[in-house]
Amino acid sequence: MDTGCIVALEQSVQFKIEQAGNIKTALFGGEGLFFATLRGPGRIWLQSLPFSRLAGRMLQAAPERGGGKGEGSILGPLGGLFGGD
Repeated sequence: MDTGCIVALEQSVQFKIEQAGNIKTALFGGEGLFFATLRGPGRIWLQSLPFSRLAGRMLQAAPERGGGKGEGSILGPLGGLFGGD
């Protein structure tokens, strides 16, 4: 598991950081130097992107940076009509 994708976990889950292969794997594998190992009973909450990438995408979508308003709305472009835009 990529350590940046872990949001929360119950106390019953064991959390351990392990090295991901060797330096060649880290440099050319695209996954970084470390992985999180999670074991045991309990619930784990994950996000689909590591926090740094998630934050970067949120900044790109911000209206101040040229991102579109209402992205992800089920109404699509019609959502702006109801929001006063």
